[in-house]
Amino acid sequence: MEIKASAVKELREKTGAGMMDCKKALTEANGDMEKAIEILREKGIASAAKKAGRIAAEGIVESYIHGGGRIGVLVEVNCETDFVAKTNEFKTFVRDVAMHIAATNPKYIAREEVPQEEIEKERQILTQQALNEGKPEKIVEKMVEGRLEKFYKEICLLEQPFVKDPDKTIDQLVKEQIAKIGENINIRRFVRFELGEGLEKRVDNFVEEVMSQAKM
Repeated sequence: MEIKASAVKELREKTGAGMMDCKKALTEANGDMEKAIEILREKGIASAAKKAGRIAAEGIVESYIHGGGRIGVLVEVNCETDFVAKTNEFKTFVRDVAMHIAATNPKYIAREEVPQEEIEKERQILTQQALNEGKPEKIVEKMVEGRLEKFYKEICLLEQPFVKDPDKTIDQLVKEQIAKIGENINIRRFVRFELGEGLEKRVDNFVEEVMSQAKM
């Protein structure tokens, strides 16, 4: 069934969950608002969204080195208390995030960080591609928007499929952790170094390499 934008907005206002999570819950609930709220609560998304506004100033900076020093990642992930920061569960989560960054090489944490000029440049390229494919101009705009969504998923950490479990995004992974530990979690910043970056070198499948090294 078609889920109206007004229903998605209403569910978001009631639970604080993200737009996509609300739409999925309403679809699963066949449009039933109360059932959709239950679905979000069962998944821990509603409670995670409510915690998202709380200040997270503790946490850790984790490092991940891959391939004998060929790729290195530093990532800062914040939580609310030093107690949680010292738990094995939180440390494992942060290390998984660092490993994921090593494997996928995102440019930004969230789409809100992508400079507008970069978005417009990509939009122009995608528009020209669609026109070169002979697509009618009336559907080019919709095609471009769809391909921009794919572009965000490629460069934005939170929207990428988690390398250990591609069925969930990093954003969903964060929300699951928030629900488990009962504190807000925020991936604040990261930096990724690759040996010889910018120089001519052989092409490797880093996702397979990182997963192999992690013995997945």
